[in-house]
Amino acid sequence: MVARPLTAKDRAAVKRLHADGKSRNDIARAIKRSPSTVSKIAAAFDPPLKFDRAPQVEAATAVRKADLAARRAAFAERLQDAAERELGKMQAPTLYWEWGGKDHEYAEKLADEPTPADRRSIMSIIATAVDRSLKLVPPKDDAGAESRSVIGELMAGLARNYAERHGGPPPEHEEPEAPADDDS
Repeated sequence: MVARPLTAKDRAAVKRLHADGKSRNDIARAIKRSPSTVSKIAAAFDPPLKFDRAPQVEAATAVRKADLAARRAAFAERLQDAAERELGKMQAPTLYWEWGGKDHEYAEKLADEPTPADRRSIMSIIATAVDRSLKLVPPKDDAGAESRSVIGELMAGLARNYAERHGGPPPEHEEPEAPADDDS
């Protein structure tokens, strides 16, 4: 198969569509040429036409990440709601039913609260829902963890400084011995 020669019409269409903000692949579809042919045509212009969409891609990526974060937060909230609904069932009256006996009779019993086995199942559901919601949106307001982190970083920095000045790690802390009772 012989390639179609490039025409002035192809060049004009590439320049016009590029000016309209079309991507290389969109231009290729519009003029019924391959993307590599569009790239060759674009490179022949002085200055060459560029298809750098990094800023648009970066902005679209940021928007997509924000959308996903919002969806995760909404889903985490729904999981917390489910956990709270299940918690409400822990001490609520519960209807138990069964088909049984030789005549396959239906029987119902209203219990004051779920059986221990059902309570364990409910607790498992609650624990799973809370765990998953915390994994989707971890809490950020744990001041204690932040304080521990700051203190840990401070201690590590002091240890590095000591090692730089003294050529080795600081000595381990030893408790002073209590004075011996001298009854003599």
